[in-house]
Amino acid sequence: MNGSDLLAADEIPPSLASSYATGFGEEGRAWIAALPALAADVLERWELRRDGDLWSGQASLVLPVLRRDGTPAALKLQLGREEADAALIGLRAWKGEGMVRLLDHDPVSSSVLLERLDGARTLASVDDDDVAMGVLAALHARLVAVPAPRGLPGLGDVAAAMLEQVPQAVADLVDPADRQILRGWASAVADLVDEPGDRLLHWDLHYDNVLAAEREPWIAIDPEPLVGDPGFDLWPALNSRWDDVVAPGGPRRTVRRRFDLLTEALGLDRARACVLDPGAAAAERPLGDRGRRDATRPVRDRHRGVPARQVTARAVAPGAMGAVHRPPSRPGRRAGDRRSAGLRAEVAGQDQPERGELLGLNAGSVAAPV
Repeated sequence: MNGSDLLAADEIPPSLASSYATGFGEEGRAWIAALPALAADVLERWELRRDGDLWSGQASLVLPVLRRDGTPAALKLQLGREEADAALIGLRAWKGEGMVRLLDHDPVSSSVLLERLDGARTLASVDDDDVAMGVLAALHARLVAVPAPRGLPGLGDVAAAMLEQVPQAVADLVDPADRQILRGWASAVADLVDEPGDRLLHWDLHYDNVLAAEREPWIAIDPEPLVGDPGFDLWPALNSRWDDVVAPGGPRRTVRRRFDLLTEALGLDRARACVLDPGAAAAERPLGDRGRRDATRPVRDRHRGVPARQVTARAVAPGAMGAVHRPPSRPGRRAGDRRSAGLRAEVAGQDQPERGELLGLNAGSVAAPV
C-alpha cells in the first residue's frame, strides 16, 4: 500500500458522517473519526490497492480496490451491528446465486470484501419498465429459492416488535386519517403474525439494488436478510423508480402490471400477496393528497433504527403513498370480512380501496393456501 491508497478524512462524505451522528450518537462520530485508520489497516492486511472513486450510502463506505492478483473488488466499511451480521449470513447462504459474491470478511471490524460490479449502472437505467421488472422478478425468484439459514431475524418477531410500538406511533400521528390507516394495517398484521413464512428474503430488492455485472447481466446487492413469506417482500419492487413510470399509465395500472410480473415469477397466490403487503393498497391513496406522510413510518423508524438505508422512506407519489419498507404481515388464514373492514381508511374524504380491490381481486373471498 502506498500513500495514494490512504483514505483522507475530507474524502468521507458529509452525508455518511451525518447519518452516523444521527443514528449512533457518540459511537457513530467516533467510528467516522477512526474510519481513515480502519481503511488503512484493512487495505494493508488484505493487500488491497484503491482503484477509483469511493461511494457511500447512509450506513457504509465502499472503496473500489484491486486484490494482490489484480482482481477488481469492493471493500465495504461499516459499523458492526445486527443488520451487518444478518447480511453476512445471507451472503454466505446465497453463495453468489443472483447475489453479489462475498470474498472476505473481518469479524472484528465488520468489513467485507465483495466482488466488483458496475456501480454506475443500476437496473433503473433500463428504460422499459416491463423489462426491468421482469429482471427484478426473476432475481427475486432465485433469491427466495435458497433455503433460509439459521441465525436470521424472522418476520414473526419483526412484526411482533412493530405491533408493540403501534400505540405510541398512533399517538404521534396528528391526522385522524393517518391514525386510521395505521390501526387498520396493525389489525391485519396482528391477524397474520403467527404464520410468518420460512423463505430467505432480500427485504430491500428494488432497481437501485441491482447492478450490472460481467458474470451475469444483473446481480442483487445490499440485502437485509429476513426469514418470511415472499409475498411480504414485494413493496420495494413495486415502488422502484416510481416517479418515472407512474405518469404514463397511472398508479393503479402500474402497480397491477408490476404485481402481475412479480407474483407470476414467484408463484404466489395473488389474493394472499394482497393481504401480505399493505403497500399495494397504499398505492391507491388519492394523488391529490399532497403532504401526507407515510402513516407507518413512526413504527418502522423506531424498529429499524437510523441509519437504516430505507428509513428515510421516499413517498411513491409526493406525500401520498406508502414507503419502501412496509408494516410486516404474513400468510395464513382466510382474508375475511373482519380484517377487511379494518383495512379501509378515509383519506382526503375518500375511501381507500381494499388490497384486493386495488389489484382486481376480492381478497376477502379467497382462502390463502396452507
